[in-house]
Amino acid sequence: MAADWAPTFDAVDRAAFLPDLMWPFDTRTHTATAVHRAEDPDAWYAAADRDAPIVTQWDDGAHTGTEPGRVSTSSSSMPSVVYALLQDLAVEDGMTVLDIGTGTGETAAALAHRCGSGNGGGVTTVEVDPAVSRQAGARLRAAGWDATVVVGDGAQGCADQAPYDRVLATVGVREIPGAWLQQTRPGGLIVAPWGTHFTHADAVARLTVHRGTATGRFTRPVEFMKARAQRLALPGHGAYAPTDGADASTTDVTEAEFVTGQYGALPFVLGLRVPRCVQVVAGKEDGARPVWFYGLGDRSWACVVFRDGADTARVWQAGERRLWDEVEGAYRWWTGQGAPGHGRFGLTVTPEGHRVWLDDPAAIVA
Repeated sequence: MAADWAPTFDAVDRAAFLPDLMWPFDTRTHTATAVHRAEDPDAWYAAADRDAPIVTQWDDGAHTGTEPGRVSTSSSSMPSVVYALLQDLAVEDGMTVLDIGTGTGETAAALAHRCGSGNGGGVTTVEVDPAVSRQAGARLRAAGWDATVVVGDGAQGCADQAPYDRVLATVGVREIPGAWLQQTRPGGLIVAPWGTHFTHADAVARLTVHRGTATGRFTRPVEFMKARAQRLALPGHGAYAPTDGADASTTDVTEAEFVTGQYGALPFVLGLRVPRCVQVVAGKEDGARPVWFYGLGDRSWACVVFRDGADTARVWQAGERRLWDEVEGAYRWWTGQGAPGHGRFGLTVTPEGHRVWLDDPAAIVA
């Protein structure tokens, strides 16, 4: 953590913003286990102090009981990730900030501490879920932090409190809403996790707003829950083109080259270069790992199966697109560019749409 944010970290108690029942999330095993403050206070406070995400809501609030639900829909993010975003935001005393995705309210509290609302600054935090917003507002008031808490669609921002010096999103987005640009002062910053539907992983876009456009580089890989309006609903496997008659081939791309982990630059780049496609990496079984690709907007699919010790991998493709051919072409492009990391890519947002570039805004990638 940067030294200038240490006083805020000390002043804002994460535990003050957590519910009695919560589900600490293990990022290694991708599992969550319930812990209740009244039943096991030692485990509860240990989880609150850990640098790990904590699920605080499942299934948009429809979930009941202590077992994990189907989809995590609100959380307390990993503190190290949150404070890295805050560092990117470059907040100064007296600034006005729009916080998208209130969640527990802890990020709004950190911003309120940093902005110093008594010196002309102020924090407006927007949450789409009324119950989540209500609970966060109560915790902010109880802890003595001054923030304007709004229930609404974060994509619309909050025009009543605009313009803002800074806009921060702690939800993953697939497009930067025009309202955020319109509500940001000239020279102001937007910091948001941005990505494609190819995987759940995103990269932090740090954008400077000027004359109705926003442009800047990506700073680091992250993974956040997606904005509800931008979630993906992928059909089941049976909805895709039949396996009978699928084209079969091989590739010399290896598993070690291709399966780089969720925070590697390669999945991010593949999502840029292969639009309207989702990747699903299966677990390894008996020395074989299938990786699936599904088209969005059509019923094309592809599957590559990597096997331990094999010089080549088997490939099957069906439907209107040859998705593996597209993916392999994107992989070859990436390696041909020197396998650039996230920081060499940037994003420009205009009223006409989004452009991703490599090294220079004129070098359009997608």
